[in-house]
Amino acid sequence: MAENKVQYERLRPAEIVARREACPVAYLPIGTIEWHGEHNPVGLDTLKIHALLAQCAQRIGGLVFPPLYYGENREQALMEANAADRDQIAAKMALPSTNFDPGYMVETVSEQNRNYQSLLVHIMHEIRSLGFKVLVVGGGHYPLLDHARSAAALFHQEQSRPKMLVWAMTGYELVKGQFQPCGDHAGKWETSMLMHLDPGMQDLSMLPEDRSQKPIGASN
Repeated sequence: MAENKVQYERLRPAEIVARREACPVAYLPIGTIEWHGEHNPVGLDTLKIHALLAQCAQRIGGLVFPPLYYGENREQALMEANAADRDQIAAKMALPSTNFDPGYMVETVSEQNRNYQSLLVHIMHEIRSLGFKVLVVGGGHYPLLDHARSAAALFHQEQSRPKMLVWAMTGYELVKGQFQPCGDHAGKWETSMLMHLDPGMQDLSMLPEDRSQKPIGASN
């Protein structure tokens, strides 16, 4: 597959050096594992941003690093924990809803946030050590954008020269002004994006036949 030629972990050393010298840009997809309706895979956030960044690398240059699915706060901005229909989501997943109650992750919300940001800073230093001058962090799960920006600010203060510039985005910035609205949760935007970027992962027959009925844990 052509996209393999931009995936860092799939390349041999000489291939990495050639692509990095031609365009010293790295891409880091970050996301989560989260309910995205019965019609979508639970990894939608990470799958879509990984595929999108691969297309950026193919068109512009640079290399895509393996995606990060884990480590984020599991008690805030998560459908299983915070959605109005969280109990229905838990039932569909055959899990007790108490698995997503405050305190289940042992660490406090603040500790989870700080640990995740520390993980991102560590990864940024690691990617810089591999010779890149620019890093694009793509947050497939929108709430991770704040964490990516915070980590980038810390990283910019910590690193020595020569510096690597970090830019964090979620993907819709690439088409800003072309579509309104941009972004949703498991709705038309995210579902159609993954259908285009990684076809065959959805089952639209799982959507309610009544178009006025809201799918569980989805918006728009």
